[in-house]
Amino acid sequence: MQTETDHPRCLVLEGASNLRDIGGWRIGNARVRHGQVFRSASLAGLTEADLVTVGALGLVTICDLRGVVESAAAPSRLPAGATCLALPIEPSVGASLRDLLATSTATGEDVVALLRRAYLGYATEHLHVYRGLFDALLDPVRRPLLFHCSAGKDRTGFGTALILTALGADRATVLEDYKATERFWRRTHALPEGTPESAARALLGTHPALLEAALDAAIAPYGSADAMFEQALGLDTAKRAALREALLT
Repeated sequence: MQTETDHPRCLVLEGASNLRDIGGWRIGNARVRHGQVFRSASLAGLTEADLVTVGALGLVTICDLRGVVESAAAPSRLPAGATCLALPIEPSVGASLRDLLATSTATGEDVVALLRRAYLGYATEHLHVYRGLFDALLDPVRRPLLFHCSAGKDRTGFGTALILTALGADRATVLEDYKATERFWRRTHALPEGTPESAARALLGTHPALLEAALDAAIAPYGSADAMFEQALGLDTAKRAALREALLT
C-alpha cells in the first residue's frame, strides 16, 4: 500500500475543494503520469484567483458528471482554454435522501442503503456515460482533462476507480485514492436542519465497501474485468494499451 506522503497532489483553492491530480499512483513498475488527468468537486464556486491557479494546469477538457438540473443550477466556471463535455449522471436517489434527512429518525445505515443504490446504479445503468469519459481520455487533443461531479466523491470516485483499474492498479490502490476525499473535500453542503449526526456522517463520508461492491457489480455480467472494459467501455486490448502508454510513465 502506498503512503499518503506520496500523493495525491491537491490544489488549494478558495472556491472549490478536492481538486487533485490522479497521477503518482504506482502500478507495477510504472506510475500514473502527473498533469494529465484530474478529479474534482464542483467548479461553480471558483474565484478569479482560482481560475488563474486552475488555468495553470493547461486543461483542455472538463467533463461534468452532474445531472442536467444540477449543472444548470450551478454552472462550472472554466479556466481559459478549457471546454466542457457534459456526461450527465442524474442523482437518482437525491429526492429519497432529502426526504430521509428531513426526518429525525434517519440513521447512518439508512443513508448507506440509499448510497448503495446509487453506487450500483453507476455500475449497472451508467457505464455508457463512463465510456464517454474513456473516449475523451483516449483522444490526445482532449488532455489534460478534469472530470467532476458535485462533491468529487461518488460519481467521480467510481470514474476514477474505473480509470485506475483500466491502467492496472490493484484494488488497494484504487481504494486509497477514493478515501483521499476524506482529507481534501470541504463539507460545505447544507443539510436539512435537524439531520441526525450519524446520517450526516454517512452522507458526507466515503464508503470503500460501496465502491468495491459497485466495481464487482460492473464486472459480474461480463465474467472478468477485461471483458467488462472491452464490451461495456469500448476498451479493447489495443485501446487499453494506448491508454497505458498515454497515462503511465
